[in-house]
Amino acid sequence: MHSSYTALVASLFRTKSIDDLIAASHDPNSRLRRTLGLWSLVALGIGNVIGSGIFTLTGTAAAGLKFDFKSALKAPVLDLMLHGRNALSLSGRPGAGPAISLSFVLVAIACGFAALCYAELASMIPVAGSAYTYAFATLGEIFAWIIGWDLILEYAVANMAVAVGFAAYFNDLLENAFGFHLPAAFSNPVFVEGKATGAIFNVPALILMMALSWILVRGAKESASANNTMVLIKIAAIVIFIVGAGRAVHSANWHPFMPNGFPGVLTGGAIVFFTYIGFDAVSTAAEECHNPQRDMPRGLMLTLLACAVLYAGVSLVLTGIAHWDTLNNDAPVANALKALGYNRIRFAVTVGALLGMTSSLLVGQYGQARIWFAMSRDRLLPPLFSRVHRKYETPHLSTWVAGFAVGIPAGIWDIGTFGDLTNIGTLFAFIVVSAGVIILRRTQPDRTRSFRVPWVPVLPLLSIAFCLVLMLSLPLETWVRFVVWLAIGLAIYFAYGHKRAART
Repeated sequence: MHSSYTALVASLFRTKSIDDLIAASHDPNSRLRRTLGLWSLVALGIGNVIGSGIFTLTGTAAAGLKFDFKSALKAPVLDLMLHGRNALSLSGRPGAGPAISLSFVLVAIACGFAALCYAELASMIPVAGSAYTYAFATLGEIFAWIIGWDLILEYAVANMAVAVGFAAYFNDLLENAFGFHLPAAFSNPVFVEGKATGAIFNVPALILMMALSWILVRGAKESASANNTMVLIKIAAIVIFIVGAGRAVHSANWHPFMPNGFPGVLTGGAIVFFTYIGFDAVSTAAEECHNPQRDMPRGLMLTLLACAVLYAGVSLVLTGIAHWDTLNNDAPVANALKALGYNRIRFAVTVGALLGMTSSLLVGQYGQARIWFAMSRDRLLPPLFSRVHRKYETPHLSTWVAGFAVGIPAGIWDIGTFGDLTNIGTLFAFIVVSAGVIILRRTQPDRTRSFRVPWVPVLPLLSIAFCLVLMLSLPLETWVRFVVWLAIGLAIYFAYGHKRAART
């Protein structure tokens, strides 16, 4: 009995050697084509990072959410820990106000520490899978499954939120350019905040996901080319907004700059955190990169730097042209410009927003399919997810399944349902990656590292601390949903994944 228990525990915590992981990536039956260079990696990162945050959640993070007196589940966990029952008297989830720009900077710093850790592990383990693969090499199979299951949630839910925002901006574009919009029954979510809207299905969201799945199946190089074009147009639209709308900024809208104090800044940061996970998507492309040891660290850091500058600029202008408490809607940038009568800029920004969100979805779906692919190659998921298309050399079945898994829920629920759930999963993954750097420095100190995180273990520990603070700034209901998701994942793992992987 004791020996059986010991064997079970050992199998749960068995790690996969880095050499074996790299060897598996060279298997001709499950090998991905190497076609991506440095600037394609940076464009993938910017394509995923810039889009949902600027064009859909900036307003929500600035304005905050109304308090639901019927339940304490809406209160941030940090408030409950610090204030106990007094947290019930707080005015809901406080918005950051104009200080949303500080929220973006705070999140960039937290992500910067995590990005350094990703850079070291990505240069050491240049295979598909991102944090899932790193966890398998450092912490063991059970942690790898948890992170993989977690990353599935991260990418899927993040893309659901962006797909909902896309439909809102698409209607705005039709109204601005042609004077009409799609019927509400076929362009709105079926449920908003748990209440039926009368809509039948959000059709644009599903159609977009199917089109992107088709592009992704065609190949990484083709997908990167499409993404590069959309990223350039998106950056141009952002510059047009900053310069054009900057003339209408009223400094009075920036006072008080932190209307809800630093807790509001923290909550704003927690709300928009998932907008920075594009650098995680960069790491999922390691197996399709020409020179991952050199280009992965550079791509990760350049992505983060460029996006932090763009986010801060847009958030300052947006809260300068409209009062922060009026920005809680699905299309805050377009609506603010509409109120000013800046319809030409609104048209350019709306086109940029649509392409921005499209590129964000493209990269997110790219990353999600690679996570499923890596888990299947390790036998933790069914073999169909690791099948590679004979002609295009892409995980085509994973890509199509991921497209339906995002498109159908995005047609039913609203954007607010999705944002927080992906944040907590991302933060948890960052914690594991940061811990992985510390572990590998102790267990494999002599292994070649083309990039090394400075001041280990201080910087990885700072990354873990920042992520924990942001996790505690999320509401209790998000934690409950996260625990339920992990419980479902563990049930699948013990019923299928662990038994199948143990036979290898």
